[in-house]
Amino acid sequence: MKKIIKNLMYLGLFSMALIFNSCQEEFEEVNGGSDQETITASSTTASLIKNTSTKDGSFDNIVDGASCFAINFPYTVEVAGIQITIDSIEDLHLIEEIFDEFDDDEDILEIIFPITITLGDFTEITIENKEALRELIAECTEGDDDDIECIDFVYPITLFTFDVNEQQTGSVTINSDKELRRFFEGLEDDDLVSIDFPITLKKFDGTEVMVSNNAELAAALDAAKDECDEDDDNDYNDDDFSEERLDAYLVECPWLVRELKRDGTDQTDQYFEYLMNFTEDGAVTVRDREGNMLTGEWETSISDHGVVLDLEFEVLVDFNLQWLVYEVGEGRIKLFGDDNNKIILKQYCENDTNGEDPNTLREILKECEWIIKRVKNEGVEIDRLLGYEFKFMAEGVVTLSNGIMVSEGTWEVGLNAEMKLALLISFGDEQAVNFNWPLRELTNERLKFEVDGTDYELVLQRVCDDNAGDADVSEIRNIMLGGQWNVALYSEAEVDMTAAYNGVDFSFSNMHQVELSVNDDPFLTGLWRVLRNKDQELKFYLNFDEDGIYGDLTDDWDIVEVSADRIELRSVSGGDGSIDVLVFEKP
Repeated sequence: MKKIIKNLMYLGLFSMALIFNSCQEEFEEVNGGSDQETITASSTTASLIKNTSTKDGSFDNIVDGASCFAINFPYTVEVAGIQITIDSIEDLHLIEEIFDEFDDDEDILEIIFPITITLGDFTEITIENKEALRELIAECTEGDDDDIECIDFVYPITLFTFDVNEQQTGSVTINSDKELRRFFEGLEDDDLVSIDFPITLKKFDGTEVMVSNNAELAAALDAAKDECDEDDDNDYNDDDFSEERLDAYLVECPWLVRELKRDGTDQTDQYFEYLMNFTEDGAVTVRDREGNMLTGEWETSISDHGVVLDLEFEVLVDFNLQWLVYEVGEGRIKLFGDDNNKIILKQYCENDTNGEDPNTLREILKECEWIIKRVKNEGVEIDRLLGYEFKFMAEGVVTLSNGIMVSEGTWEVGLNAEMKLALLISFGDEQAVNFNWPLRELTNERLKFEVDGTDYELVLQRVCDDNAGDADVSEIRNIMLGGQWNVALYSEAEVDMTAAYNGVDFSFSNMHQVELSVNDDPFLTGLWRVLRNKDQELKFYLNFDEDGIYGDLTDDWDIVEVSADRIELRSVSGGDGSIDVLVFEKP
């Protein structure tokens, strides 16, 4: 790790001296010889040992921006107005998720003081305010750490001490990096130490290395210094990528365009799902959603602000810019330019398929009817289609029905531009379901189609022969068909709304129709269904295609209780876990 300001070092050395004295008291007198291999405390090998046992402070750079110390858990930070208690390394990912949620905002984090930090030599210091922390951060030169993070000691380790005549004077068992670093920190330059070999080292990739003498130990520690990326840059978000790494990453697999802004205008809809293929000769080909191929050139270079990607097309002029590579990792690249220009690319490799055969999906779709459980189009949940029924038939014909009204369209199964198995639906009079839906989940009872990272989703529930073979479903339907019903209770998150439905009769009929009337005067119809879902739960679908109090009843309700004159339904309301309750009773 980096050297800390001198006045702090004096405090650290004084503490180390005290610790060394206590360690000396733990020595046991042994009858060792003088033939053991010793090193001096000022030797290169001793320096490598200290650097390997130094505390790493780079893991929390998203908070403190300094690799030469770490903040002790727990502590509290405020991000985007939200206070978060950081109890572990895993909690640091919450901060990054908030930072990454929006790419155009300024990522501001405030630490709630006081905090305690730990230096590389494991000295702890309490910091009372932001100014004191900034002074320490200023002393941390980025990328100048001495610590070795790519290899670790496997404890316990036994050390021997010797006098000037190389006669063994004692031994101590070391059980952690902290004990090892403090032991060596407390030695004088000419003090002699030896190690009870063999010892084991564990490398960053999990492999273990056994060393039997000082020479092997020094060679292993020295070699490990450059064997992995220690991610010590104070900019946590750049993932320490180089121009060479970016070049290799770009040509590794094709890339899908997930977002594009040019000169402050959002062009995502125009270019979404375009597939870019970079080749080592500097060429880049782009396939649009219709399969047309466009060609251009690419080149990377180093600027004053970091790695940049230069794109040049004759046709795709919105891509033509020298883009700053802001973030690389987890199958995603973020590119930024001046004047609010941005491109986000998602990696797509050939093995990123969902592994299903198109013929399998075709046959499953044609076997039974499929009920819409959920459909979202551009982030809008289309409640009016809840409970509607798809019938996929031969020769590419598909119908969509609520039991009375029937729309007809076309369907096709194949691979989309991402080479994902997808269902293409087209209706002239029902635009909400018109889409090329990539398959995300296929089971005997349920199909889920979804576009990753967008608000397009379609979930279908399989129903064969209208669940005629399910005795529970048939019984509940027969009960509901037996005359008129009234709302005995309707509450939203424990707010009683029952009075709004007083005097309204609900008549459930065949063909999945429900009719609302007052004094035998009908004024509204809707859709109802009873079915069993893929989790073997009984569901009651209601759908009134309107806003207002009757639209509030639109939901796929859990059936809680059923009798000849009463049925109780419940549903989780919103994201807060509150419960809506709907009870029908015979008048």
